[in-house]
Amino acid sequence: MSIGVDLEAVNRRFSQAGPAEIVAWAHQTFGAGLVMTSSFQTQSVPLLHVLARVAPEVPVLFLDTGFHFPETLEFRHELATRFGLTVRDLRNELGHDGFLTRHGELHRTDPDACCYLNKVAPLKKALAGANAWITGIRRDQTAQRAGVQAVSLEDGRYKVCPLVNWTDSDVAAYMHRHSLPDHPLLQRGYLSVGCAPCTRPVTTGEDARSGRWSDSNKTECGLHLPTVDPS
Repeated sequence: MSIGVDLEAVNRRFSQAGPAEIVAWAHQTFGAGLVMTSSFQTQSVPLLHVLARVAPEVPVLFLDTGFHFPETLEFRHELATRFGLTVRDLRNELGHDGFLTRHGELHRTDPDACCYLNKVAPLKKALAGANAWITGIRRDQTAQRAGVQAVSLEDGRYKVCPLVNWTDSDVAAYMHRHSLPDHPLLQRGYLSVGCAPCTRPVTTGEDARSGRWSDSNKTECGLHLPTVDPS
């Protein structure tokens, strides 16, 4: 890592900053060594919109697990076209059919291993040449994310979280202000959308991510946790 960042100073600077300021700083600081990841769900849209305005040349990495809802894949194409984004689809090394042949319904027997093979491992490989990556996680989403900083150093690479200071209300207000589209499944109760087999609609009173891995204690896919190969 040839680029040095004073994390204490930069996080103090961004303690109340909005996403456009943080993205602009990341682009200026890391240049061609910067990438972004996105799951292309409703709460991803504001950050994709900001990137298109501030640094449209930054590539967006999409983890195509092979298990996404068709609506997610359509939405990914719609947003990439609408915002003029360069999106790179990442897949596991076996391909979806090869994965099913070797592992079957791994999401049922070992969801952590399934997420590792379809998300964590492909992203780790794709990030090998990057100095920094932008992600849309926020402090208010889960207990595990409550302590997230705007910029951190993880596995020798800077992680930039431009939405860290935002809440659901901020996301909704930005969406409304810019007339941005919702994920097609939002109106059907999918407030947080992951892979189809592991995602259900939420009911009244549940938090947005309660529909993810709802039949287990799992709350994170592993992208934002210390990397552990379950094999």
